[in-house]
Amino acid sequence: MESMFILIPISIILAVIIGYFFWWSGKSGQFDDLEGPAHRILMDDDSTEHLHAGKNGNKEKNEDETVR
Repeated sequence: MESMFILIPISIILAVIIGYFFWWSGKSGQFDDLEGPAHRILMDDDSTEHLHAGKNGNKEKNEDETVR
């Protein structure tokens, strides 16, 4: 019975803390767009053309590669 005097206040405090963080996440916009990230994964552009263009466009020549 004595443990109930400790466990009940701890559970009430924990419930208040969880409720506060749930309220805060709702106010800060965490639940505004639930479907957007899922659609972004499906509509992702998998092309690698922009990666190849960056490598060829920024290629630096070493002293050994220069033509004399």
